[in-house]
Amino acid sequence: MVHGNALLLYALASVATLVLLIAKLRLNPFVALVVVSLALGVAVGMPLDTLVKTFETGVGNALGHIALVVALGTMLGKLMAESGGADRVAHTIIARAGPRNVTWAMMTIALIVGLPVFFEVGFVLLVPIAFTVAKRTGSSIVLVGLPMVAGLSVVHGLVPPHPAALLAVTGYHADLGRTLLYGLIVGVPTAALAGPVFTRLVAPHVRPDPHSALMDELAEAPARAITPGFGTTLFTILLPVVLMLVGSWADLVTRPETLANGLLHLAGHPVTALLLALLVAFYTLGRACGFDRETILRFTNECLGPIAAVTLVVGAGAGFGRVLMESGISTAVVDLATGASVPPLLLGWLVAALIRVATGSATVAMTTAVGIVAPIVERAGVSPELMVLATGAGSLILSHVNDGGFWLVKEYFNLSVAQTFQTWTVCETIISVAALVLTMLLAAVL
Repeated sequence: MVHGNALLLYALASVATLVLLIAKLRLNPFVALVVVSLALGVAVGMPLDTLVKTFETGVGNALGHIALVVALGTMLGKLMAESGGADRVAHTIIARAGPRNVTWAMMTIALIVGLPVFFEVGFVLLVPIAFTVAKRTGSSIVLVGLPMVAGLSVVHGLVPPHPAALLAVTGYHADLGRTLLYGLIVGVPTAALAGPVFTRLVAPHVRPDPHSALMDELAEAPARAITPGFGTTLFTILLPVVLMLVGSWADLVTRPETLANGLLHLAGHPVTALLLALLVAFYTLGRACGFDRETILRFTNECLGPIAAVTLVVGAGAGFGRVLMESGISTAVVDLATGASVPPLLLGWLVAALIRVATGSATVAMTTAVGIVAPIVERAGVSPELMVLATGAGSLILSHVNDGGFWLVKEYFNLSVAQTFQTWTVCETIISVAALVLTMLLAAVL
């Protein structure tokens, strides 16, 4: 096995090779990820009899959640598009905010919807609206979609009740209420900087391929005689959000290990919440709009084809991340961070940032960093709530080819790998650095 700093060189070489294969040699991203993952494992000396199994485990762990969420969310989005619901919401947003302020409107909606849900859940719920707003305003999907993903990413990494943030609250012995308050104080200006402000600068220079099968499926449909009202559509969109929020409060309103508690937790699971919302949408956005059963079935079947490539690429990215972890590269990254003598807030950010770059997962980065850093900072006298924010900020930096979110944004927004680096990767890095700076300024004030 390769050890020490050589592992870091192999990791950098594998990422560079992956970008070269996809961007220059035009190899299918899924195939490129499989090839580079297995080649990296062989190069660093991983046991050959377990290498493929390691990659399969990473793919399976990701797709066990992602595939279900993306499929259910896409079906819901297809019904929103075909019924005219997405168009109704888009029209209302444009009318209230004005075409010049849609970036701010999309960021605000993402911050609200993203509070109780995982990033990918909020993404599949809101992307049909982003597509429709982009078409109605004649804007690039980058201009409309990037503020949306910025808002979702900020609340995912910084604000409870997201699982990693909640674990960090526990690990650092922080107060949940203060963490939530500080998270919003830091998160809102961070989202504004990485979303609308950055988007206005980068969007004129990034031109996605206009021929997108996903946009054709999920953007506005032809005008219909019967369309759902704004309130009905909003209710259907927010139903999974409300269910997940209720699920997170289950232990507060019911006794643990009771039937009522179990049912609330079940209803609040992302997959169950999306499934229930889809079943409701079959009526509110389907039968109530004049569609018969055969038409609804056709809609739900049609929309699954374009997402097959998305889910496979996301899964392969997770498999690549798993190989990076099992090869010892993640450990080498952690050793590099903990060996540095830095202030506690910066240490929490740095450890999480390096794990994020090595593994591709913000959740893994945050939860792992808390376990490493918490014992070190116990006697440092720093605010535990701010440690949660600093660690969360680090977990969002430099999303690249081993992150499922990178491929989700690339495929849905129809970007090239280089364009995804220009937009999504830079956006995530701005979020990470801005949140750290604001957290340190907040520490100076408090």
